[in-house]
Amino acid sequence: MSEAAEQSFRLNELLEEAGLPALDPLLVKQFAGYLSLILRWNERVSLTAIRDEEGILRRHFVESIFCAQALPAGIGTLLDFGSGAGLPGIPIALCRPEIAVTLAESQAKKAGFLRETLRRLGLPVTVYGSRAESLSKTFDCVALRAVDRMEEATRAGAGFVAPRGWLALMTTSGDLSRLQEAAGDAFSWAQPLRLPDSEDRVLALGQRAGLPV
Repeated sequence: MSEAAEQSFRLNELLEEAGLPALDPLLVKQFAGYLSLILRWNERVSLTAIRDEEGILRRHFVESIFCAQALPAGIGTLLDFGSGAGLPGIPIALCRPEIAVTLAESQAKKAGFLRETLRRLGLPVTVYGSRAESLSKTFDCVALRAVDRMEEATRAGAGFVAPRGWLALMTTSGDLSRLQEAAGDAFSWAQPLRLPDSEDRVLALGQRAGLPV
């Protein structure tokens, strides 16, 4: 079995352990290519503190795939605010091709990684290589995961959620309440979902109120 095939097989094993549906062969091949790019680029650009294959598959990929599958139907556009290594935005683009994803990443080297990855995977995803705060449009969903100054980023990211749109926060249960407060009173929150293989990390989905009648 080739290295790529082993990685793909292991990813589906981990998804099964998490109670999630297995991915089809084309998707697991794309995730294997994505993993190889992260490992190669991580040697010269600090994309993620987790550097081993198992950790990337288990922590980054499975959690992001869980997020992709948990997002409500009807989302047409999504902003990955502070995308870093493309998580969760690239897995969302892979698993939910009906969603037009924008990856906002202001660090030039990381933005370069994102563009190279998207080119290699053939994904029609936009990279916004400046600070997300300078965007001038809204999105059906804004996702944040492991962003520097998460509270400040949540406050800013909430402003890009369209009426009746969603804010998706991947965080810890201990930090969740202050992030929800930072998002503001316009959001109604569902019960947080525990992320796979974790007692502390959660996905929280908040829906913004619609425009006043």
